[in-house]
Amino acid sequence: MARELWKFRGFIYESVRREFVSRYAGTQFGALWAILQPLAMILIYTLVFASIMKPALPGHTSRFAYSIYLCSGVLTWGLFSELLSRSVGVFIQNANLLKKVHFPKLSLPLIVILSALLHYSIVMALFLGFLAVTGAFPGWAALAAVPVVLILIGLSVGLGILCGTINVFYRDVEQTLGMVLQFWFWLTPIVYVNKTLPAGIAQILQWNPIWPLIRAMQTIFLEQRQPEWLSLLYPTMLTLGLLFIGLLVFRRLNSEIVDEL
Repeated sequence: MARELWKFRGFIYESVRREFVSRYAGTQFGALWAILQPLAMILIYTLVFASIMKPALPGHTSRFAYSIYLCSGVLTWGLFSELLSRSVGVFIQNANLLKKVHFPKLSLPLIVILSALLHYSIVMALFLGFLAVTGAFPGWAALAAVPVVLILIGLSVGLGILCGTINVFYRDVEQTLGMVLQFWFWLTPIVYVNKTLPAGIAQILQWNPIWPLIRAMQTIFLEQRQPEWLSLLYPTMLTLGLLFIGLLVFRRLNSEIVDEL
């Protein structure tokens, strides 16, 4: 499987490049929008929450604390949401290509991963720049974000391939997932702090696999230290399980996908 994907590396690279260029084609600023849009988001969060609303975080006195807390969670959720929502419809959206050209179908989720990571890298570079300017750069602790992001990618892709394969045969999956993601966002302590929740609800949210990953990123960038690695054991095991199940279902239904498109 990996060897076949490697043979089509040129196709994958060109697809990622073409997608990046086409996203901003016809605009006056072109690819500069890849910087302007996330920069505007960071500035809005900083202006609204740090200067106007001034929400307080327990144990943090910095005027930028909540902005950092919010950006850490929103950027992490944004990567997860983009990977999952795009992966679930990737086979149907590329139906014409799959019918006309022979290439490994798993190259489509891989293109989604690389495209999302390209934009995420740009956003994170701006966020790190913001942290450096405000004197809140986490230093070497920032490297701890790499394994957290890798787990997040594995979780979203494993679930995405599973749902994406089933979605070919049952088209309601993609629509249902869109609603689930809306509820999932608000069931994850991103905008609010988990300490404000009743004990019973907070205990239930411990089973939310995204929450430990969000919390890890908030720990890295807000508290400027490495996360509690044992807290990532649950999402890691779930990620491995979903990748295994997703690839297993894909391999069993792979030959029928084109016929159903």
